[in-house]
This record gives sequence, C-alpha cells and structure tokens, in this order.
Amino acid sequence: MGTASPAPPRSRLLCVDIGNTRTVLGLFDGATPVTDWRVATDERRTADEWAALLGSLVGTRTAGGLAALEGVAIASTVPGVLHEWREMLERHLPDVPHVVVGPGIRTGIPVLVDNPREVGADRIVNALAAATHHAEPGRPVVVVDLGTATTVDVVNEKGQYVGGLIAPGIEVSAEALDRRTAQLRRVELVRPRSVIARNTVEAIQSGLYFGVLAQVEGLVARVAAEIGRGVDETTVVATGYLAPMISAECTGIDRHDPWLTLRGLELVFRRNVG
Repeated sequence: MGTASPAPPRSRLLCVDIGNTRTVLGLFDGATPVTDWRVATDERRTADEWAALLGSLVGTRTAGGLAALEGVAIASTVPGVLHEWREMLERHLPDVPHVVVGPGIRTGIPVLVDNPREVGADRIVNALAAATHHAEPGRPVVVVDLGTATTVDVVNEKGQYVGGLIAPGIEVSAEALDRRTAQLRRVELVRPRSVIARNTVEAIQSGLYFGVLAQVEGLVARVAAEIGRGVDETTVVATGYLAPMISAECTGIDRHDPWLTLRGLELVFRRNVG
C-alpha cells in the first residue's frame, strides 16, 4: 500500500500597502485573508533587504515560501520605497504577476473628482473595498482611515467615489506638540482616565485622544450633511493602524475593518490579472 503524496502548497496572493510610517502586508488564500504583518516603512531599505524580509515573513505561513505566491498587489504613497519594491519584484520574483495601483490600472470604481490622478492609491482601494464589502442598498459609505494622516473618503449610493478630505493624523499632532513646545514631551497614545486631566501627561493624552474623537465625529457629521444624509443613513467604516484605539468609542463609526486596504488590493489584482 503506497504512501499518499503530500498535497501541493496552495498559491497565495500578497497585498502590500506602503504607507508613510508603516507598511502593511497581507496574505490571501483566494479572497480569504490568512495573515498580516506590519513593518516600518524605511526608505533606506534596499530591494534585496525587502526580498529577505518578505521571504522570512511569507515562509513562516506558506509552504514553498515566495515560490508559492500567485501574485503581488501594491499601493504606495512613498515613491522611493515603491521603486525598491519594483526592483525587488524584477530581480527576485520575475515570474510572479504583480499590479501596482496607479494610472491605467482598472479598479472598477468611478472616480468623480477634478483630477483622479491626484488621489492616493490607498484612498481609491479603500473606497473600492468599502463599496464592495460594506455598502448597503441606497446608502453611501464613508471611509475613515486613521494613520499618519487622517483621511475621510466618500462613496455615494451609486458606488462612485466622490472625494474626501485629509487632516493631520494623531501621531503627527503628537510629534508637532513635542517639537514646538519647550516644556511638553512625547506621551504614549492611550485613552486617559478622563477628559479633564490632573497631570501634564494625561492632559496631552486627553487632548490627542478626545481631540481625534471629536474631529472624526464632527467630520463624519458634516460629510453626511453635505451629501444630504444623516449620520444614521450613512455607513461609516474605520481602518488604519490607529483605528482600534478610537473606533469602539467614536459615535460616528459603524464598523472597523483592519483589512480594508488589503481587501481593496485583492479586488484590484483580480480585476487586472484574473
């Protein structure tokens, strides 16, 4: 009686969101998320270093390592890092199809703004994923991405991207406060015990934490009013690495989807490669 041969490793799609502060990598089995990693976006990292890092990460979860990848989809807001990723794909994964979100790439979502080329790739894929996975009939979808910047993007009830806004992120605000004031210092970004603080550390934490809560709630309310809807008639999805800190307490947020950008990249890859 012969021994059954082991099943071949299943192919995987790697989705990569290169942001100003962090790079998020997600592994998909078909359309199903498998695992994700967050690493620093270091502009000094070379193509070979990215390949070594990627091999060590993917190899822990996929039999065959990088050789098992069926494709790579990338959105980037950092041109220098994207250049190294392009070189890495050319040198280390020449036979693996890849898609970089940008002009000429099919996303499947109409972009109704003055200059669609100016809209960040991450914002477009966020809107696509929100429209695909979170939209309800007759309801617009608003995406709040809490990262280095806080972005708010709007998909109307017809599934069209109609614009949004960009504000400084909570970490940018904390860094500015640290650099521009003589007696204040950096603090851990956590929820303080109360709004009215009794020491300097908690006073800074309160201003940052409750400030971003008020900012998001106020912006969502204004966006909903401008598109002729109440907040209760709009689906609001939060994403980004700082979203877990505030999403549960923010009255303007309906859902938290940490995979939103990566889901959008998976959709873009399938529409361009199949």
